[in-house]
Amino acid sequence: MLDLHCHILPGLDDGARDLDDAVAMAFQAEADGVVAICATPHIRHDHDVRIAELPDRRTELSATLRDRRCATRVLAGGEVAATALDGLDDAELLSLTLGGGGRWILLEPAPGPVDDAFDDAVRRLHGRGFRALIAHPERHAGADLVERLRALVAQGALVQATAAFLTDEQVAPGMLALAGAGVVHVLGSDAHSSRAGRPVALSAAVRALAAVPLLGPHVQWVATAAPEAIVRGEQPRPPF
Repeated sequence: MLDLHCHILPGLDDGARDLDDAVAMAFQAEADGVVAICATPHIRHDHDVRIAELPDRRTELSATLRDRRCATRVLAGGEVAATALDGLDDAELLSLTLGGGGRWILLEPAPGPVDDAFDDAVRRLHGRGFRALIAHPERHAGADLVERLRALVAQGALVQATAAFLTDEQVAPGMLALAGAGVVHVLGSDAHSSRAGRPVALSAAVRALAAVPLLGPHVQWVATAAPEAIVRGEQPRPPF
């Protein structure tokens, strides 16, 4: 499995606090069967993340993981706020594509329901030659969420759900409803630390999705085939 959304790079945003925390997150992933993580620090106004520094940050973490005999790979990425999109040039966006594949940007809606402004941001991103992987839509619910997501998917976007929410008793019914409506395509841990909050783990969510009639026959596409295609810069076609 591949984790397409994780704040594992230490000391950058609200993610891993230090190098030991980041290493512990990578070991969490390895124990759960996650072979690679897209490191996706926040790219938005309230986090001073220097995009040019990210390759060196990933290299440093990867070297430490090798030294500590953790097999989890750390790949390129960023969680780009829709509100920050117009301030980034194409070279910066290219460096933030998931897996370095040159195509997919993890795009974070502004607080509140998915709205016309976000729809327009997706269109602008696609017009620049990239594609949007919509981050954690469950945090941006509105009465027309499913319809809006379907319209964006029809334009070439895909949707990433937060894995831990699929097994949380309070929110799992809503998450499974989104999956049953066909607007969950891939998973991400959206983990921020090994010390608190969501773990770097996907397997329990994959099992939950296997029980959804629409997704059950295609759960390996969700867990493996689609994420692998995304990090290669391809356009995976949902089979449901």
